[in-house]
Amino acid sequence: MSTIAAERAPSRTRSWFAEPKHWAGQVGLWTLTAALIAIHQGKILTLAFPVLAITVGLWLYFKSPARYVGFMWWVWFLSPEVRRLADWSKGAFTPTSLIQVAPLAVTMIAGLGLLRHYRVLAQRRGIPVLLILFGLTYAYLVGIVSSGVMAATYDLANWVYPVLIGFHIMVNSRDYPEYRDVLLSTFMWGMLVMGVYGVVQYFVMPQWDVLWMIGSDMGSQGEPVPYGVRVFSTMNSSGPFAFAIMGALVFVFAAPQKVRWFAGAAGFVSFALCLVRSTWGGWVIALAIQLVQSSNRVRMRILISGVVLVGLCVPLLTVGPVADRLGQRLESITNLKDDRSYDDRNKFYATFAQTAFTDVAGEGMGATGASTKLSSDSGELGKYGSFDSGVMNVPFVLGWPGTLLYLAGVVMLFGRTLRAAFKLRQDKFVGACLSLCLSTFAMLVFTNSLIGTGGLLMFTAIFSILSAAHWQKAQRLLAAARSRGGDH
Repeated sequence: MSTIAAERAPSRTRSWFAEPKHWAGQVGLWTLTAALIAIHQGKILTLAFPVLAITVGLWLYFKSPARYVGFMWWVWFLSPEVRRLADWSKGAFTPTSLIQVAPLAVTMIAGLGLLRHYRVLAQRRGIPVLLILFGLTYAYLVGIVSSGVMAATYDLANWVYPVLIGFHIMVNSRDYPEYRDVLLSTFMWGMLVMGVYGVVQYFVMPQWDVLWMIGSDMGSQGEPVPYGVRVFSTMNSSGPFAFAIMGALVFVFAAPQKVRWFAGAAGFVSFALCLVRSTWGGWVIALAIQLVQSSNRVRMRILISGVVLVGLCVPLLTVGPVADRLGQRLESITNLKDDRSYDDRNKFYATFAQTAFTDVAGEGMGATGASTKLSSDSGELGKYGSFDSGVMNVPFVLGWPGTLLYLAGVVMLFGRTLRAAFKLRQDKFVGACLSLCLSTFAMLVFTNSLIGTGGLLMFTAIFSILSAAHWQKAQRLLAAARSRGGDH
C-alpha cells in the first residue's frame, strides 16, 4: 500500500461508521431477513427480499459505489441460503423462487454505468469493453431467433454482468483504495461465514439444505446426509461456491484483516470438502503465479502464510471419513484412466469439437446452460443444458463473429493488465488480482469461467488492476502539480 493510501485508510474506516449511507441499508436488509426467518414468514420473505435487495443496491450504487460492489458479492454469497430458509420456514420446496432473481438484478444495476459514462466507451480504456459488448450483442440477436427472447435475454445477462461490474470499477478508478479495501473485507468476512457454515453443512447437514437438495434433485451434490454431501455452503452449488472460496483464498495473502487466518482455515477446509477438482487446480495455478511475479519480500510472506494455513487445516482433513473422502477424490486426479468424469469430458471434446468450431454463425444466447429451460416446453434442461467446456462453449454460442469481437476485447484487457501489474509488483492486492484473473481464464478448459461467479472474479480482478494503475498515475500527477506549486 502506498503512503497516500495508508494515510487515507483510517479516515475511510471512521467515515464508514460515521455515515449511515454506507451501512444502514445493508444492516436493515439482513436484519429484516433474519427476523422473517425466525418468525417463519417464508412467503413474505420470498416477496420482500428481492425488492429490498434491489432497493439497497440502487441506493448504494448512487450513494456509496464501492460498497455497492461489496453488497453485490454478499447477495451472491447468501441469497441461495435465504431462499432455502424461506422454503423451509414455509414447509415446502418452491421450484422457482423470486429470491433467485435478487443476485442477478442487483448486479445488473451496474448497467446504469453504460448510460452514465457512455463517453468512456469511446476512449482508449473503454475500447475493449465496447468490443466485448458488440460480440455479446451479435450472439444475443442470433439467440433471439434460435432460442427465443426469454432464453436469450437470461443468457445475455449471465454473460454481460461480469463485464458491467468491471466497467463500474474502471469508471470509479479515482476511488481505487476504497474499492480494494471493500473487496478484501468482503471476501475475508464472506469466506469466514461460508467456510464455517460449509464445515457445519458437511458434519451436520441442516434440514433446510436437505429439503432443497431433495426438491431440486441435486444428485450431483452428493447425498443429503452428514459426511455425504459435496459442500456448497450458502451458495447454489459446489461449483460457484468453489470459485468464490478460491478467490477469497487468493486474496488472503493481500488482506490486512486479522480475521483472515481463521477465515482462511475455515474456507480451506470447506474448499477441500466441496470436491471441485478444477478449482483446486485453479487455486494452485494462482498461487504459483503469485510466487513467480512477486518480489522476494512478498514471496516470503506468501510462503509463510501458506505454511500457517496448511498447519491450521491438516488436523481436520487427515482423520476419519474426511480423509477417506478426500483421498478418493485426490486419487482420481492421478488415476485418470478410471475417472469417469475425465473420460466423459474427453469423449465430449472428441465428438463436439467439429460442431463447435465449424458453426460459423453460432447458436446464440440461450443455446447452453440453465437458459435452455426457458426455451424448453417441459421446463427441463435442453440438449446442451450441461456444458462442461468453456473452450467449446464460447465459439458455439458466440459464433466466429462474436468470438473474434469478444476475445479481441479480452486479449486487449489482459495485455494492459499484465503491463500494469508488473509495474505495481509491490502492491500485494494487484498481485493477487493478476494471479486470480489468469488462473480463472485458464479454467476455460473445464468450464465457462467467463460467466457467472468465475467471470465476476475474473473481470473484477482485471479492472481492479487497471484501476490501480490509473489511480497511481493520478497520484503521481497530483504530487508533481503540488511540487510545482510549492516551487512558486
